[in-house]
Amino acid sequence: MSLEKEIQRRRTFAIIAHPDAGKTTLTEKLLLFGGAIQVAGAVKSNKIKKTATSDFMEIEKQRGISVATSVMGFEYKGLKINILDTPGHQDFAEDTYRTLTAVDSVIVVIDVAKGVEPQTEKLVQVCRMRETPIIVFINKLDRVGKDAFDLLDEVEEKLGLHVLPLTWPIGMGKDFKGVYNLYQRGLVLYEPNSKMSNKVEITNLQDPIVNKLLYRQADTLREEVDLITGVYEPLNVSEYQAGALSPVFFGSAVNNFGVAELLDCFAEIAPCPKSTATAERVVAPNEERFSGFVFKIHANMDPKHRDRIAFMRVNSGVFLRGNPYLHVRSGKRLRFANPTAFMADKKDVVDEAFPGDIVGLHDTGTFVIGDTLTDGEMLHFKGMPSFSPELFKYVENGDPMKSKQLWKGVDQLMDEGVAQLFTTSSGRKVIGTVGQLQFEVIEYRLKHEYGATCIWEPLSMYKACWITSDYPAKLVEFKRLNAQYMATDKHGRDVYLANSEFRLQMERKNFSEVNFHFTSEF
Repeated sequence: MSLEKEIQRRRTFAIIAHPDAGKTTLTEKLLLFGGAIQVAGAVKSNKIKKTATSDFMEIEKQRGISVATSVMGFEYKGLKINILDTPGHQDFAEDTYRTLTAVDSVIVVIDVAKGVEPQTEKLVQVCRMRETPIIVFINKLDRVGKDAFDLLDEVEEKLGLHVLPLTWPIGMGKDFKGVYNLYQRGLVLYEPNSKMSNKVEITNLQDPIVNKLLYRQADTLREEVDLITGVYEPLNVSEYQAGALSPVFFGSAVNNFGVAELLDCFAEIAPCPKSTATAERVVAPNEERFSGFVFKIHANMDPKHRDRIAFMRVNSGVFLRGNPYLHVRSGKRLRFANPTAFMADKKDVVDEAFPGDIVGLHDTGTFVIGDTLTDGEMLHFKGMPSFSPELFKYVENGDPMKSKQLWKGVDQLMDEGVAQLFTTSSGRKVIGTVGQLQFEVIEYRLKHEYGATCIWEPLSMYKACWITSDYPAKLVEFKRLNAQYMATDKHGRDVYLANSEFRLQMERKNFSEVNFHFTSEF
């Protein structure tokens, strides 16, 4: 198959949502409908031993939340579909932000009862900045929630999306009867204990069979569909792919309901891989020359083998196993004997990968997030910053016999982007995060994956920011006067640890020649 045809059949997308909206459950059911798995796992259940395929880390299985992006690929109707299931918890937003650089579209999951929640707003804002096409899935229709029209208004108002319903709910909670598929013109009836939906093709809602199937809800459906068709224009796929229109689907992921309609429409209208901007030029996917970038690193995907995987998105050309590729940052040529494709933690060696594919590269510490691989051209993909942390703790060794394991673990976890490591002028190690839960995850993983114990000591700091200046003398003076607040990051860059908002403002005023950066891309 030609490169152009392989590109046209790729669909790479992320699923994003506020915690507990049903994001990982939806991922699981998409995999089920796609034939990638045989049994869907319970995301949270003490009675069911099987956990969600995408939540493969031990801490995820215990807590029932996603704390790391997982990658899954499967074939569906002749298409190669790559799903990236992201963490919903705000403490792991950085992982999600970086993941959004590696996808061509997203599905946003919204809880019908809770509506649009704060984390959803933040993530959608990032998608809108990138003009990423968005499909909205309103979940948990088997429970009582907000009115469907009110939800559409809320999505438009809070998320700034121009919406278009493509399925429409018939009741909700105990009265939930199913959805009307506006896109394909048909009723999809909900049967609570059935694994399959009952689909009825309807060319005209005035058909007497609608009364027979829906009883008293038939007239309500007709009125609401008339209102929808009067208010909303038909689907314009070009507008959706440009990020200007967001189709909306209703369903209940946990009951396998409404997911097939979502997947069928997604497969038909979602964009294939597009061009990507680099610092040097725009890279088109159908270029013959290979290029790709690392957007995620994960240590210990298999704790028994202590392996470390760099996740790379192929941007152009064809990636071939065993070929030497230029690691742009180091200038070295690297070969990969066993590149892998993923089904969460399950890996298969691949001989080739095409634009839009996510490839796992075994890493011995060579890669950092944002690294570029090419067949020789010097390219630098952008848009994967680390954000200024706001919570800080000193990290100390809790077991003198396990010092080597501790610092190896800290080093590898920082490379993943879980948190950031700073070394103060006195030599003490400080870990900075954007949320408290990250400290718990680091402590847990150090103990269970590296056999190391860490001790946290509180450190009262307001914010960390990277500093640069075009005036070397001014930078030296600033560092001298603020020696007790200076540190370096993992890459040796100068970092100022401000102990209060007031002090940060004063230093910025006093040293106008010094640049204070709140992300690591500058």
